[in-house]
Amino acid sequence: MTLENNGPPGSGPWGTGTRDRSSDIDTFLQHGRQRLGGILPGGFPSGRGLLIAGALSFAAYGLWSSYYTVPSDSVAVIQRFGKFVAEVPPGLHFKFPLGIDTATIVPVKRQLKQEFGFTTPGGNDPYQSPTDGRRETEMVTGDLNAALVEWVVQYRISDPVKFLFEVREPAATLRYVSESVMREVVGDRTVDEVITIGRQEIESEALLKMQALATKYAMGISIDQVQLKNINPPEPVQSSFNEVNQAQQEKERLINEARREYNKVIPLAEGEKDQRIREADGYRLKRINEAEGDASRFTALLTEYLKAPDVTRRRIYIETLQDVMPGIESKIIVDGSTGSILPLLNLDHQKENRP
Repeated sequence: MTLENNGPPGSGPWGTGTRDRSSDIDTFLQHGRQRLGGILPGGFPSGRGLLIAGALSFAAYGLWSSYYTVPSDSVAVIQRFGKFVAEVPPGLHFKFPLGIDTATIVPVKRQLKQEFGFTTPGGNDPYQSPTDGRRETEMVTGDLNAALVEWVVQYRISDPVKFLFEVREPAATLRYVSESVMREVVGDRTVDEVITIGRQEIESEALLKMQALATKYAMGISIDQVQLKNINPPEPVQSSFNEVNQAQQEKERLINEARREYNKVIPLAEGEKDQRIREADGYRLKRINEAEGDASRFTALLTEYLKAPDVTRRRIYIETLQDVMPGIESKIIVDGSTGSILPLLNLDHQKENRP
């Protein structure tokens, strides 16, 4: 079945007329040019004016996109058509415009951090705060107890090229590495060590293992510090654990008091013991030296006496009198020819002194 157009020329197949579309388009463009010319102060520009304006706009955009500034704590990684070209120090620099070169600012001198189990307000790094802090903090210790561990990892970007191109998401990878290492380190210790005495050892071991993995994965990150924050038992057993912890602290306090008393009494007794021992040793040496000196003196006297008995006897007699006579108050010298000593006694003086 065919459709025949029996109508007048210029009519459609169903007898409707058609209009010249080209004339309508020309009329629409003319009205638009008139309205735009009324808006612009100098009227609608010509084709050459549009070309000049476009060229100026293009040159301004190229000039604006050809320079960039690198902050003092950062470096810029330059890519040309996506390929790494150079690493630029801080300052004002120029590059090829219009997207030929792209500059990525990397803060290599700034210390960055990631928090696990808590969030510090004001952080602009999306990988600094945890997405599920409760899950990150729940860990099992080596004695099959549970603990809620919060910690902080402080790091720097040591190699910007590796940081940008070796790992797809280095900050997210660091979070996974840190969580894995911390669970491993905590799982090797008892809950008492994790909460009380083993914190520093855990921080040191976790730092070494995290840095080893960051180097192995070529992440371009240098880890400065791993610091444990709050470590608590799970909420259902927290009250019982606090009581046990208080009992342990009381035990340590009593032990320290006993040690203080011990250190106060025992050293004093040991000092007195040493003093008496030294005094006894000194007295012993004194007596021995005196006895040996007396023996040597008597031996020397005997030797001299055997050489000249009369002289030695007289000298000994005189030396003895020199030691004895000064202690006698009254002295009576009796002549051998005197028959009695009665006339020599001062009887009146003795009578006066009698009570």
